[in-house]
Amino acid sequence: MVMKPYTTDMYEGMIAETVTIVGHKGARTNAYFARPLGQGPFPGVVLIHHHPGWDEWTKETARRFAYHGYLAICPNLYTDFGHGTPEDVMQKMRAAGGVNDDDVVADAEAAAAYLRSLPTSNGRVAGFGTCSGGRHVFLTACRTKAFDAAIDCWGGSVIMKKEDLKPNAPVSPMDYAEGLSCPILGLFGVEDKNPDQAMVAETEAVLKKLGKNYEFHSYPKAGHGFFYYHRPMYSQEAAMDGWNQVWAFLEKNIGG
Repeated sequence: MVMKPYTTDMYEGMIAETVTIVGHKGARTNAYFARPLGQGPFPGVVLIHHHPGWDEWTKETARRFAYHGYLAICPNLYTDFGHGTPEDVMQKMRAAGGVNDDDVVADAEAAAAYLRSLPTSNGRVAGFGTCSGGRHVFLTACRTKAFDAAIDCWGGSVIMKKEDLKPNAPVSPMDYAEGLSCPILGLFGVEDKNPDQAMVAETEAVLKKLGKNYEFHSYPKAGHGFFYYHRPMYSQEAAMDGWNQVWAFLEKNIGG
């Protein structure tokens, strides 16, 4: 396992707190921001949360990035659906037909701009997302130049059939692939159903044809959500190697 360089005489510290950024359509959006103490300069990571919402796992992951030397911010993408427990807000989001792709992209851009504006930033920012968050990272990296690197962890519905399109997601992210503006790392489980290995292979073929900078890893015996240690789908072997791939990819593309 790749570990953060450490000796027992080092000082360590971080701050993690809720901040407010101006997101889509001028909405004041809460965001969880974790950062190492010190003057930096530090690279940044925008975390796009998964379908369960702005939850504990996502915030814990932000702190993990901060421990490894990154400015990490995760905006609450479900701001429009009010406040409450993540479960309550998720139900409101579902009842409304889902979160709007355009709004998520705008919030991701705003979060990246927030990180770059900080005096402790090195000016380079990656996007990181799992499940629906992986899909939204792919979408944002294709539609904007917000990210210098992108990490899609088992993002479902990157490829959408015509019958799967809906008002809040009217275009398949794959239709924007030509605009992919940064290197992308993809982590997938062989036993996953969305995306299954046929979808992963199709995505890879498109990116290869377009000459994009991509790196995909698929793990046998792993399904959807294999980083989620608090759920039955957790796969220790896949998660350990997957995180090593994340650290190496970030170091190569934005520093660390």
